[in-house]
Amino acid sequence: MTDALYGDNGFYRASGAPARHFRTSAHASPLWADAIAELVRRADAALGAAEELTVVDVGAGGGELLTALAATAPPRWRLIGVDVAPRPDALPTGVEWRESVPDGFNGLLVAVEWLDVVPVDVVERVPDGIRLVEVSDSGAERLGGRVDTPGAAWLQRWWSLHEVGDRAEIGTTRDDAWADAVGHLHRGAALCVDYAVDPHRDVAGTLTGYRDGRQVLPVPDGSCDLTAHVLIESCADAAEVDRSRVMSQRDALQTLGVRAERPAYDGDARSYLRELQQTSEAAELLDRDGLGAFTWLVQAKGIDLPL
Repeated sequence: MTDALYGDNGFYRASGAPARHFRTSAHASPLWADAIAELVRRADAALGAAEELTVVDVGAGGGELLTALAATAPPRWRLIGVDVAPRPDALPTGVEWRESVPDGFNGLLVAVEWLDVVPVDVVERVPDGIRLVEVSDSGAERLGGRVDTPGAAWLQRWWSLHEVGDRAEIGTTRDDAWADAVGHLHRGAALCVDYAVDPHRDVAGTLTGYRDGRQVLPVPDGSCDLTAHVLIESCADAAEVDRSRVMSQRDALQTLGVRAERPAYDGDARSYLRELQQTSEAAELLDRDGLGAFTWLVQAKGIDLPL
């Protein structure tokens, strides 16, 4: 999975790969970036409106969120995109681009659909225990060795496999990645937005692939995205923070001012159509069975939670 996603010819080494293969909240509507901007302002206020506020977008992809933020950000906001892909050509000149999270910054750390592509090991329950699932470049699978001690401990705590044939993805790599990213934040808030796994529901595991907007078999040959849902609670537990909250994207966006209420017609057809368009976009972001079902993990260090 690591080679297929981040190797020399990996899926995420190509500029703009996410936008070409799947649609995220940032692609759905400008209302998404407006909501994140409101979250930044709340974190800024909690920090006392210091001389510089840093916004770090981990797994920034095509830079859509940072581009939108740059359009209205005050000069003292420092915007940084973190990704292994090359800097997007259309990214505003004032936005920084790098491969690692800066250390000791104050502000907001954002990770939208990043942890689901942090590589994981897939395991399966067999009659004599739990074994790793090995896969070839063609997608052929076989059972491999036993799970190591840290992996077994994680499964016992977070995702128990009860029946033969049950599968899981070991989340230790995601826990470590999130804890490391949050560890670079000195004071401020950290936001993770991702698909959340439910071990009681997802007994077959969640690993899958995406190519050209369609779900495909997760073949690790670099031609498609490989993604697995995130056990949000274990990531939350791994980070050293003062406060933490888990909520649905629907609830979070409504708290940040996103509404899907049908506008009243006042005789101005052009304005009415524009407001209808915004209502439609808001409804998509808030859809309980769609984008609204994403899970938000909000954590704070040295400040109160901004949500």
